Amino acid sequence: MNRNGVKRLKLGVTGGIGSGKTTVCKVFGVLGIPVFSADEEAKKLLDTDKDIQIEINRLAGMDLFSSGKLDRPVLAKIIFNNRHLLEKVNSIIHPAVFRSFGDWFYKQDSPYSIMEAAILFESGADRFMDRIVTVVTPLEERIERLVKGNRFSRDQVIERIKNQIDDESRVKLSDFVIYNSENNMIIPAIIGIHEEMLKLSKKN
Repeated sequence: MNRNGVKRLKLGVTGGIGSGKTTVCKVFGVLGIPVFSADEEAKKLLDTDKDIQIEINRLAGMDLFSSGKLDRPVLAKIIFNNRHLLEKVNSIIHPAVFRSFGDWFYKQDSPYSIMEAAILFESGADRFMDRIVTVVTPLEERIERLVKGNRFSRDQVIERIKNQIDDESRVKLSDFVIYNSENNMIIPAIIGIHEEMLKLSKKN
């Protein structure tokens, strides 16, 4: 409960790489809803948490933090071709991210707060959420966005997509869907979800 006696809810926002979930969350932020980025928190923990660093080095069989920060390109090469190792790395990072989210959430006073996570379902974070939004964007638009932004090559994008569950599976597991393509207006959809979450927080 917040100080007004309204139950504080958790809304998970997810979607495949390049789907635009961060843009969606920025709109929620404009509406006054606090957003916790699980992906950014994971990056921060990898660069600062010594226990996590020791475990990652043990799995990789080498020192990936010799510069003081994680050598992300090397780790990406190792884990994205080895699903078992990827799952092991995630099993080290996810519990720490969940703890950070819990600490952060209880400091918020909004009717609901958001966890933005690329792998919300794969990590098991969905079980902590009251409602879930999936952001869906056509595959070619996602690839084009990421390649155009010089973040990845086309092959790298496709490799990362393969390591995430597909949109159809996400949609089946979600309460809301936002279609984020050139032909869709996302703001009305976001406002509609916002109003539903406010109603839900008052009911509880």
